Amino acid sequence: MSPLNLAAHLGQDEFLAQVFHRHHRHVPAALPNPSDLITWDDVNTLLATHRLEPPRFRLSADGEMLPAHRYTAPVTTRRHTVWQRLHSAELHARLTDGASLVIDAVDELHPPVARAAMELEQWLRTGVQTNLYASWTAREGFGVHWDDHDVVVTQIDGVKRWKLYGPTRTAPMYKDTNEPEPPPEEPVTELVLHAGDVLYLPRGWWHSVAASEGEHSLHLTFGIQTTTGAQLLSWLADDLRRHDVLREDLPVHATTAQQAVYLELLRKQVVAALEAPDLIGRYSATLDGSDLTRLRPSLPHITGVPVDPNVRVRLTTARARVEPAADGDGVLFRACDNEWEMAAEALPLLQLLVSAVPGTVSLGDLAATSRISVADAAAVVSELMRGQAITLEGNER
Repeated sequence: MSPLNLAAHLGQDEFLAQVFHRHHRHVPAALPNPSDLITWDDVNTLLATHRLEPPRFRLSADGEMLPAHRYTAPVTTRRHTVWQRLHSAELHARLTDGASLVIDAVDELHPPVARAAMELEQWLRTGVQTNLYASWTAREGFGVHWDDHDVVVTQIDGVKRWKLYGPTRTAPMYKDTNEPEPPPEEPVTELVLHAGDVLYLPRGWWHSVAASEGEHSLHLTFGIQTTTGAQLLSWLADDLRRHDVLREDLPVHATTAQQAVYLELLRKQVVAALEAPDLIGRYSATLDGSDLTRLRPSLPHITGVPVDPNVRVRLTTARARVEPAADGDGVLFRACDNEWEMAAEALPLLQLLVSAVPGTVSLGDLAATSRISVADAAAVVSELMRGQAITLEGNER
């Protein structure tokens, strides 16, 4: 088991069956080397080498974002663009005063975090965005609040106290009809996360977080994208446009009886679609096949993959799908909003690519697995690269 395999630490199938979307789970000392994900030195380098504008990078205190001018200074380039240069001394002062530091989508900036996020995406079949949080005092950066998505928290360094108040509305959404009721005055439980601990929290759970144990804190929050019934119905409305009744104008000026006839025809189409046993699976497959979260170019190889058994490649998505072709002859591969129908001989190659995520595999291993030549393997992988599903990695000379 990989020390960074969050799925295994959370419980794999048992977690999905008994915990996911239901209640929190705290796994102490799950990660023996949490700094394998990110270190303080990595954070310093990110802040020093990237022009991270608010709100991507921000300081927060008592639920409010601090104005950027309190820890940055504007710089005008010779091309008359303006960017905010981080002022380290002012940053330190704001953090000493109790502000929390946040970097959104740090998985897009730091490969080890991206790999952990991709592992979760492959397991949960949904998108994952990872944010970084650092704090030094007992002052709460965000107050008591809830998130509109489930989270997996990994404590990287230091200690942080979490107060959990539970939910006051079932599965609240970002766009909702009502706000959740306020949380109770007292938390239902309190947890102190130490380096290496993992915490899962369902969406809608009120919580507050503070470095109140006399130590600084660094943690990552893997935000898990929601997939709701409302989203399914929205997709279904588009899918059903193949039927005439969905494309026809509403009979606004018709009689009540004529409107009732129209609505009955509409109801039959919708009910028939909802009764299809494969509906959720088909919707999930569509979401997986259209995932474009982690596209990555393959420079300098812009025309295809070199015919070299040592070249290493990987999929740019953790949610690729391999399934039999519709006619039963060959295989269908869906990834990055594209699909390819290939001969059955390509199946072992495709399966190895999928199983290797988020890691890489050599062209030679792909060829040997499928019992084809390296040139043929390169041709298959080049086709996938043209569809953005493959990237070359670790091939610097």
